[in-house]
Amino acid sequence: MSANANVVKQGSQAGSPHTNVAKQDRQAEAPDLAMSPPVDVVEDPSGITLFADLPGVPKDKLNVRLEMDSLTIEGEVVLDTPEGMESSHVEVRMPRYRRTFSLSNELDKEKVQAEFRNGVLKLRIPKAEHVQPRKIEVKAA
Repeated sequence: MSANANVVKQGSQAGSPHTNVAKQDRQAEAPDLAMSPPVDVVEDPSGITLFADLPGVPKDKLNVRLEMDSLTIEGEVVLDTPEGMESSHVEVRMPRYRRTFSLSNELDKEKVQAEFRNGVLKLRIPKAEHVQPRKIEVKAA
């Protein structure tokens, strides 16, 4: 995040045209708009792991949903402004993240594991047992 995003001004100047423009810009944004978080997907023989970068999203504002074959990651960015101050410049126009993935039938959607630490969501989705490699025992005849 650039240093400009952290610029705040002291006090509340409701009559300031600069602050009113920033507030109007934020209010004019459609509520459905969201940033797409960068996600790394790593596959191994037993499943996939997704790493989603969600800076500024606290755990209580993170929502991970699985509906049918669709995995949705949503998070609301919370940037704390010190009391008595307000932002004079805002670069985060869409304070939300949203990304949806279509999951293959090869994945076991019942065994998804999620971990969230330091703004990074880690989702582990194992492959279903019927597609996992397995060793077949050969008996002597």
